[in-house]
Amino acid sequence: MLLKIYGDEYFIHTYRVLFTFAHKNTFLLSYTLIMAPIAESELILNPDGSVYHLHLKPENLADTIIVVGDPGRVKEISKHFDRIDFMVQNRELFTHTGTIGNKRLTVLSTGMGTDNLDIVINELDAVVNIDLATREPKTTHTKLNIIRMGTAGALQSDISPGDFVASSYGVGLDGLLYFYEKGKSVMDKGLADAFTSFVGWDSKLPGVYAVPCSQALMQKLGHGLTQGITLTAPGFYGPQGRELRLKLAFPELNHKIENFEFKGNRISNFEMETSALYGLGTMLGHETLTICTIVANRVNQTFASDYHSDVERLIRMILNRLTE
Repeated sequence: MLLKIYGDEYFIHTYRVLFTFAHKNTFLLSYTLIMAPIAESELILNPDGSVYHLHLKPENLADTIIVVGDPGRVKEISKHFDRIDFMVQNRELFTHTGTIGNKRLTVLSTGMGTDNLDIVINELDAVVNIDLATREPKTTHTKLNIIRMGTAGALQSDISPGDFVASSYGVGLDGLLYFYEKGKSVMDKGLADAFTSFVGWDSKLPGVYAVPCSQALMQKLGHGLTQGITLTAPGFYGPQGRELRLKLAFPELNHKIENFEFKGNRISNFEMETSALYGLGTMLGHETLTICTIVANRVNQTFASDYHSDVERLIRMILNRLTE
């Protein structure tokens, strides 16, 4: 183990060990082991002390957070708040925090894709679990409830536009979790392996991973809804089997996906964020769930004529269940 000596402080990798000397060259038995401060290049803060992309401080954030892809959807949710206490915007990341009755809520837009979720979930966790003044992880963990409210395309003929789907699993086709040391520890290897074997997943494509939702949030928010496996794709067109002027490399993939089943769970829908939410959230100790309104059926090739009203129904349902 590498040990670097700086006066009375001994650094072991990223940990700082503080010893007290009884006399020269002799240590007392007592010592303190704490995390070394996170470097400025790794935890980037704004001049006001807020986290870099989200522009949030701990006091700006509720412990229950609704995340949406579309920045315009933030105000469609916060208009139902009794009071809005805080608002901030940076790029496509809009945040409103307020209350409904005695319930404090934050709604935040993430933009599209697991790359954006990588930013959002890491920075949300940093706000509550890192002391932004000292740059040291806190000794007491704060758990967040993070609910994704989105839109998706159904992959089963009996799931219609306008239906709500709660994601029992997020299956990532983007490989994100393999960049994290702890990634494999939260994956359902059985589901990922069964999927890749069934569809004949090409080895040149990113590694597939699967992560379950929070059962506590599913019981609170997902009861009575269609539940299924959600595929998270790293794109809207080719990765989801859409073909415009570019031919698909794997044109039969969607048909294989429709017929896959794992322990009674079918693949219900395609979208672009859930696997990152579940994977990063679970690794960081948070509760996560996605509920989407279906705007298209990829099997029947149908599209909702007025999905905005369906989104409004979903907003009302989730807010009611969060505050009841």
